[in-house]
Amino acid sequence: MSVPLERPATGPDHGRPDHHGPDHHGPVLVRRPGPQELRPGRTHRRRRALELSLAVAVPLLLVLLWQLAAVRGWIDDRVYPAPSTVLADGWDRAAAGELWPDVRATLKRVLGGYALGTAAGYALGLLMGSLALVRAALEPLLDALYVVPKLALLPVFLNMFGLGEGPQVALVATTVFFFVWISTMAAVLAVPSGHRDAGRVFGASPWQMFRHVLLPASLPAVLVGARIAAGVAVLVIVASEQIAAGNGLGHLIFDSRALFRNDVMFVGIVCVAVIGVVFSELVRIVGRLLTPWAPRDRGRGQS
Repeated sequence: MSVPLERPATGPDHGRPDHHGPDHHGPVLVRRPGPQELRPGRTHRRRRALELSLAVAVPLLLVLLWQLAAVRGWIDDRVYPAPSTVLADGWDRAAAGELWPDVRATLKRVLGGYALGTAAGYALGLLMGSLALVRAALEPLLDALYVVPKLALLPVFLNMFGLGEGPQVALVATTVFFFVWISTMAAVLAVPSGHRDAGRVFGASPWQMFRHVLLPASLPAVLVGARIAAGVAVLVIVASEQIAAGNGLGHLIFDSRALFRNDVMFVGIVCVAVIGVVFSELVRIVGRLLTPWAPRDRGRGQS
């Protein structure tokens, strides 16, 4: 936050400093404390209220604009149904029990694949970040696999697991694995050498070095990667369900589009968005609980 600065008089000759006085060393800048210093609690509350207002107002304004455009005929409501129509249709489908099977199928695949991918990516990231020889042996291979579009691996998983849940879970797990592996390995490598040296000076065993040095220093960055992976997991399962699944929100979205049921299509899109936001937020909350020493990735506004 910018604060006012004062410049006192600098000398008798039209503002030029007087170099003749023995104790005068030029102009002096005086910093006045601003509202953030004088009333930090009030400033923080006002900033948080502003952030929350913007977070609610911008999406609400866009939805209202969409509703107005559909009602006034600015857009074709057969292709882009009004939000009120989408909400009513979603409520009816949920009340009739038609929506929940697809939601449960998608959640099951996302959570199962996310758990497997996170565990594998974290374990291998720690190993490769800690051991240079393991990193030299595996990093080129994993880098080559990372650049392959993950949907291109779906036929491979179909050959391996056949039709059913296996290919969907494997695809999510593979996608999440690479995000968590990269963030974990990079976080371990970024631990300052001074931290490691301090552990060696105190005679820390390999387990103590991991428990008291590498884990606390790298975990905040690892959890940021895990949060990103949570959102990506929801994205990839939607595309996978459209290709090789008979249920799920991805199948609902693309099947409804093929049948020109655009209202149902938007219901599926809204459900995917809600799941992605909630899932990412839960990972963030868990991360805050596990790493109370880490700086907040979102919270107090900076001015």
